Amino acid sequence: MIFASLIRSNRTILAPMAGITDYPFRVLAREGGCGVVCSEMISADALVRRSPKTLHMISAEKKQEMLSVQLFGTDKAMMADAAKMVQDSGADVIDINFGCAVKKIVKTGAGVALMRNPETAADVIQSVRNAVNIPLTIKIRTGWDKSGEQAVGIAKIAWECGVDAVTVHPRTAAQKFSGAADWALIKRIKDLSPVPVIGNGDIRSAADAIRMIHETGCDAVMVGRAAIGYPQIFKEINNALNDEPVEQQNLDGRFFTMRRYIDELINHYGEKTAGFMLRSRLGWFSKGIPFSTEFRESIKQISSKAQAIEQIELYRSFILNTFTS
Repeated sequence: MIFASLIRSNRTILAPMAGITDYPFRVLAREGGCGVVCSEMISADALVRRSPKTLHMISAEKKQEMLSVQLFGTDKAMMADAAKMVQDSGADVIDINFGCAVKKIVKTGAGVALMRNPETAADVIQSVRNAVNIPLTIKIRTGWDKSGEQAVGIAKIAWECGVDAVTVHPRTAAQKFSGAADWALIKRIKDLSPVPVIGNGDIRSAADAIRMIHETGCDAVMVGRAAIGYPQIFKEINNALNDEPVEQQNLDGRFFTMRRYIDELINHYGEKTAGFMLRSRLGWFSKGIPFSTEFRESIKQISSKAQAIEQIELYRSFILNTFTS
């Protein structure tokens, strides 16, 4: 299987995250050692209607990305048409969202709401499978109760429809991102699955990734929130999997990543738009660095690359002077 061979060489995947995993962030994730990067969740309806903003999200400007594009929707014909557009754009994998628990998505019957409607789920998966020949995956939650029966049921439907892998985020719809992920459900589905299973949830370090693989037998791990501002986590996970030393990125490396992000964001959106975005996004990369609160405050008014670089250099100098004086 094509997808199985993809994750055999690198068992790390970047989770799709709205407002985060756009092209500039995916570049950093790849540079940080990630095997497969996922787009933000994309509306099939908006894509088929050729929304300029949505079309930009699947632009073919890829460099060396191994890209999975995640779609959401409930209309099987619309989903199939959107999948064809994604394939034509040069994406390597298509993923169908069965996990989004945001109210406005659930109200449309998409996301985790699909897990309560097996017939529609089957129609959507089969239509997309028939429409494209690149790997197809789905991402599911536990479902609407803690039993995990809905997750197992949707996974079985997906296998019958010919998906190439299933990602399991073992939290209920009500949990969203709170509480603990039930890794036992990942193992339960893995023990039944004829296709690769990807584990997702509560991976905050390389040690967590190793523990998930050992406890569940999953074929790969998907990392979301822990990668925000620290894409180096993928390299650390790969090193751990290969029994190589796991070394956290040093201060110079952290600031280099910030500068790379500034460049990629400006190249993708233009300096004016990127400048506003950096006011909140640049702060992601200060997590775990001393005086990060002060840094996030200092960048709230930046509007250009020069201002962003200036604040980074002031921040770096302040840390070095504080701890060497």
